[in-house]
Amino acid sequence: MATRAQPGPLSPAGSAGVAALATGGVASCPGPGRPGLLQDETLGVASVPSQWRAVQGIRGETKSCQTSSIATASASAQARNHVDAQVQTEAPVPVSVQPPSRDDIPRLAAFLRRVEAMVIRELNKNWQSHAFDGFEVNWTEQQQMVSCLYTLGYPPAQAQGLHVTGISWNSTGSVVACAYGRPTVPAGGLYSGEVLVWDLSRLEDPLLWRTGLMDDTHTDPVSQVVWLPEPGHSHRFQVLSVATDGKVLLWQGVGAGQLQLTEGFALVMQQLPRSTKLKKHPRGETEVGATAVAFSSFDPRLFILGTEGGFPLKCSLAAREAALTRMPSSVPLRAPAEFTFSPHGGPIYSVSCSPFHRNLFLSAGTDGHVHLYSMLQAPPLTSLQLSLKYLFAVRWSPVRPLVFAAASGEGDVQLFDLQKSSQKPTVLIKQTQDESPVYCLEFNSQQTQLLAAGDAQGTVKVWQLSTEFTEQGPREAEDLDRLAAEVAT
Repeated sequence: MATRAQPGPLSPAGSAGVAALATGGVASCPGPGRPGLLQDETLGVASVPSQWRAVQGIRGETKSCQTSSIATASASAQARNHVDAQVQTEAPVPVSVQPPSRDDIPRLAAFLRRVEAMVIRELNKNWQSHAFDGFEVNWTEQQQMVSCLYTLGYPPAQAQGLHVTGISWNSTGSVVACAYGRPTVPAGGLYSGEVLVWDLSRLEDPLLWRTGLMDDTHTDPVSQVVWLPEPGHSHRFQVLSVATDGKVLLWQGVGAGQLQLTEGFALVMQQLPRSTKLKKHPRGETEVGATAVAFSSFDPRLFILGTEGGFPLKCSLAAREAALTRMPSSVPLRAPAEFTFSPHGGPIYSVSCSPFHRNLFLSAGTDGHVHLYSMLQAPPLTSLQLSLKYLFAVRWSPVRPLVFAAASGEGDVQLFDLQKSSQKPTVLIKQTQDESPVYCLEFNSQQTQLLAAGDAQGTVKVWQLSTEFTEQGPREAEDLDRLAAEVAT
């Protein structure tokens, strides 16, 4: 909209005219019905294009720029899951104890006077009682069952149908070795009578020493070998071997892979002590075959021999009497037997000396019986028939004075606790399902809850014993002493 001025007389110059121009004619309006100098009028729209914008548009330029590519990397992290739980017990409510009323005090005093003598008498009896002598509190968890922890086997030996004929724990109780296992330096005897020692750390040629076939070698199969410390040398050992040819030999490893005989003993029937009735023997020398050996825990020179004739022999390494034998030997053979015990009904396969009493030992044999002997008398203190077949092994517990285990030809391991029963086993463990024989067993002297047994299937099973077989009961040692003091009837 534009405003156009109408022609008319000019106003005189002055303040009134200036005011009229300044207000756009409003101040100069003469009033209603009176036309003023300026009036509003609507005309057509006049378009005036902008020359400046056109010039600037011509000069305009379009430009662009690109930043470098943004580097990205992916990484993942897993946070642990934490669960917090809080338990708040209720605030303890103090228990208010009402003091006795004055009326009850005389009655309470009368009651205390009335029972005082009886309470003091009972306290004195308890003070003098020995009911809890030797009792020790055990805070460990009680194991109530005998369970099989491990079943071990060596497939190459099992594939050949080999039996586990020997088993032993190492000194720390962490490794069990069987006859075809890998102990560090095992010793073994052969059916040819040879004794061999292997060092299995030598991969190419593990054979360390051997006796060879010479005059000193056994002429019958070797029944058992035992490592013995050399006198005066706690870290040097000798190998003792026993065989059915009647010889007990001590071997020492020397250079060039040879075992050299250092001491020898021979069992001759004519020199056996007549402490029991034995079968008559023909005239002339008659060797007594040795089938098992066990050394005393109290005297390193004292050992028990099991024999083919079924009678145990008490022997000593300190014996000096010459053996009456023509068997060839590079060292003088001595007669070790000091005492003869009453026989089994067949050959003895295993003997075990008690680790808790110097005079007690066990023997087991082909008659299926276990005999408990005292070294002070010939007849056994007790005889237990455990099997209708052979018994191949018997061992005392290293921690319970009245506990022992036996391995039978019927495929079971029997655990006896003489404190509970002297006639039947406390626990009977079925080692083999087809009743194939169990040939050997050993307690673990370090981890006393473990018992290992090897059988004819080539399997070694490690059994975990219940607490009743590992914790010594009160007065158990005294009960063992009383048992040893009994006279056989």
